[in-house]
Order: sequence, then C-alpha cells, then structure tokens
Amino acid sequence: MANEQEAARRWRLVLGQDAGESLTLGGADAAIDAALDALYGAGPDTRSGGLGGSAPRVARWLGDIRQYFPSSVVQVMQKDAFDRLGLQQMLCEPEMLAAVEPDVHLVATLLSLNRVLPNKTRATARAVVAKVVEELEKKLSTPMRQAVSGSLNRAARNRRPRHQDIDWPRTIRANLRHYQPDYQTIIPETRIGYGRRGRSLRDIVLCVDQSGSMAPSVVYASVFAAVLASIKAVTTSVVVFDTTVVDLTPLLHDPVEVLFGTQLGGGTDINRALAYCQGLVTRPQDTIFVLISDLYEGGNNAEMLRRAASLVGSGAQVISLLALDDSGAPSYDRNNAAQLAAMGIPCFACTPDLFPDLMAAAIQRHSLEQWASQAGIVHA
Repeated sequence: MANEQEAARRWRLVLGQDAGESLTLGGADAAIDAALDALYGAGPDTRSGGLGGSAPRVARWLGDIRQYFPSSVVQVMQKDAFDRLGLQQMLCEPEMLAAVEPDVHLVATLLSLNRVLPNKTRATARAVVAKVVEELEKKLSTPMRQAVSGSLNRAARNRRPRHQDIDWPRTIRANLRHYQPDYQTIIPETRIGYGRRGRSLRDIVLCVDQSGSMAPSVVYASVFAAVLASIKAVTTSVVVFDTTVVDLTPLLHDPVEVLFGTQLGGGTDINRALAYCQGLVTRPQDTIFVLISDLYEGGNNAEMLRRAASLVGSGAQVISLLALDDSGAPSYDRNNAAQLAAMGIPCFACTPDLFPDLMAAAIQRHSLEQWASQAGIVHA
C-alpha cells in the first residue's frame, strides 16, 4: 500500500495540474509542485510567464528549487528557466544572481551579458564566475598536468643523453637483459635520458570560436589554457574569435580575466582567426594547433580551408574540436569537417574529462583518430 501511495505521489509531481484532483499534495510536496509548475506549467500557454517579471519573485523561486532539489537538478531547471522564460535580463539584479546555483551554463550566460551588466552587478557576476572557475580548476587541473607532463617527459627522452641527463630508473629497466652476474652489474647498452631542460618542448595554440553556440566550450577552453600556461615545458597561446580576433594570451595567469575578455555572440570568421594564428606558429614541428569551433564559417570558406591545409603542410599537428563540453553530439558544418578530415585533421567533439588524454596523445604523436575510436568518440 505504501509503495502504491509513493508511486501515486511521484506521478502527481510528474504530471502536475494534468493529474487532476486524484491526489492532494501537502507540506514540502506542495512547495515542490509549485516550483515545478512555475517553470513547466500545465501546457504551452502557461509556460511563458509562470515566474512573472519580478526579480525578487524569481530569486525566491531559485531559493526554493535549491532547497528541494539536488544541485544537478537545480542546474537543469535554471537552464530551462533561461531558455523557456527568457530570464537572462533578470541576472542583471545582484540579489537574483546571488541566489543562482553557479555552473558552466550560468557562466556562459553571464559572459554573453557582459556588455550590458550594470556596474552594481559586475562584482557579483565576477564572484559567481570565479567560483565556477575555481571548482573546474580543482577538478581538471591535476589530470591535465599529469597527462601533459608525463607525455612531455616521454616525448623528450633521447637515446644519447649526457651523463647528467640520464634517466637511471628507466635506463636500468631497459637494460636488465644485459645484467652481468660475474660483475654484479648491468651494461647499459641503451641509455635513456631527458631532453634539454629549460626550454619549451611544445607550443600549444588554442583557437576558440566565441560565437554564442560555443559558449560552454569557451569556458572549458579558458580553464584548460590557464592550466597549460602553468606548465613550463609548453608555451601556450589562446586566441578567441567571432568576426574579430582577440589574443588573450597575456591574461592566462587568471582564467577569470580570460573569460571576461571574451565577447560571446556574433558571427564567425574562422579564416581571419587562422590567418592570425599562422603568425603564432614559429616551430611547426613542435606545435599543436587546436581549433575549437562548430566550423560554420561566415567568412571566406575556401580561404579558410587553404589556410588549414597550409598549417598541416608546415608540419604542425592540427586538431579540430567541434565542441569542448558535456552536451554530447554538437551541431556542426559537416562539409567543412569532412574536408578537414580529408587533409588529415581529426575532427570530433571532446568532453572536458577526456581533453587531458587527448593532449597527451597529441604530444606523443599518437594517431588521434585511433585514440578517439578507443575513447568511444565518433569522428568526422
């Protein structure tokens, strides 16, 4: 009987007003039902204004859903509220912004509103963005550093190292078959060492599309760029673009500054971005160039493809990420993706948790198509 009542209660919360009067909700359930109904309503006509136009009322609703739902559900409901009810302008009120559950999508929304945020809201917005960036750095920085640093060490080993550069543990393991029992020693036929220290082993250029559809990718790319910039063995550049190109490399010491240096929205001119980035590629054989874009070109498409081919021809490793976020299969220009893939440029979407492994594979010059297939990623 208790199971039947619980099932009826759950169906009542799912169906909302469409369930009729078959079950009356009380207490916390009534509040949960009211919060759901305010957003999703009972039909298309009621969904357009369930929260009204009052910022204080919306702030109370945001507080309610944080009380009754787990954080992951709250983030989904917030995103639905922005999409369904057009609440972006409400974020200009500090009291409402303070009530929101911070997440990547909220940061993307705030960045898209960056140019219209009033001064009274900017400090609150920056605090919200900083909190999300801090959480992302805690989650992503260690895997990124470990993957990249380990790959750089392996890539830098050479077989004729100077004495002070010999990696003795690996040299011993590589020469165990040459152990001489009579002398109780190993003859190191093969010496394994590290490359020259103190210089950059790889140049990494992140070229990020900041059009509105790429907003979450911009957030993740900014955090990863800041982490890469902290690794001395690589030189990292980050360039964002829409119809203009902005080099944010000088801001990499602070990913929050990088994010506020972006201007989400607008058109897309990949060709112009590639033209600028070609000037950053001074050591093609040691350069990993990552274009993060859905490839919908608003500029000169034929010239864009020629520039991409030129980068490949120079010897640089070029990777096309159609998205860098958790949203799954993105919408992208399939024709451009196919043409880039035909040049030998791997094209696929990548989730943030796989990006460190991707960069490690690129540093070791592994086949990225094979890596993507092993990771379960469908590539163009």
